[in-house]
Amino acid sequence: MRRFKDRVWTGFLIIFFCYAAAAGLGAFVYLYMNGDVWFKLLAADAAATLFVWAVSLVFRNASVYDPYWSVQPVIILALLLLQKNSVDTGSVLLFAVILFWGVRLTANWAYTFKGLGHQDWRYSRIKEQTGKFYQIVNLIGIQLMPTFIVYLCVLPAVYYIVQESVFSAFSVIGLAVSISGTVLQMTADMQMHKFQKSGGDRTKIIRTGVWKHSRHPNYLGEIMMWWGVYLAMLPGRTELWYLFAGALMNTLLFLFISIPLAEKHLAGYKVGYAEYQKETRMLLPLPRKS
Repeated sequence: MRRFKDRVWTGFLIIFFCYAAAAGLGAFVYLYMNGDVWFKLLAADAAATLFVWAVSLVFRNASVYDPYWSVQPVIILALLLLQKNSVDTGSVLLFAVILFWGVRLTANWAYTFKGLGHQDWRYSRIKEQTGKFYQIVNLIGIQLMPTFIVYLCVLPAVYYIVQESVFSAFSVIGLAVSISGTVLQMTADMQMHKFQKSGGDRTKIIRTGVWKHSRHPNYLGEIMMWWGVYLAMLPGRTELWYLFAGALMNTLLFLFISIPLAEKHLAGYKVGYAEYQKETRMLLPLPRKS
């Protein structure tokens, strides 16, 4: 079983069919439920997540969920666009930006994928800490919570597409923020991969490129992505101002969970990490005065 799970292409196929089935289940729930679009999407999203969780139980690997973050918004918006009789320019541009983000992030996951025999270190640590309660924590904390956050993040784009929003100069600014965030994230990931493949000591810290003045430029790019989507929607739907909740929760997720976990992990084996934290800003890529 271990050798089977370590086969990368076998893992890719399993995850592909898992996500295809989850998407089909989500589409079925959405189409045959009554209610407002936000409620139907939430129910469909939850059903798809529960399916992915069930598959993760079969293979004893919570990382089956990892690509869900970047796949979910693309599938949701693509299905909504297909449902529309006519498509406006703003909806197409917004979807194109989110598609670019989703394809790029999913490709990065695929590049780092090592097979179903490998699980994200964070999940393994949570398993050690929670013991017999791990699968409940896995469902709620590792899978349902991120699903709900990215669901809230994508809601501004959902309403933009469904309600024929106005495309304005402010919308262009929002799309520019999202594109800039995605490009920053892509640049950070590519520079990190190059640094890791250079064959150097894994205890060394990357201090070049976009990492020179920011400890987490990839997380900054993800934060910018969803604030940009919100800004693109806002001019034509000011009554939906409260949808900033998604981008805010995403920001808080990185500030209070993802970054602290990563920093604690890195401080455990990166030489001079405490000094690096003092010398380099957490997110904003701006020089810090000595």
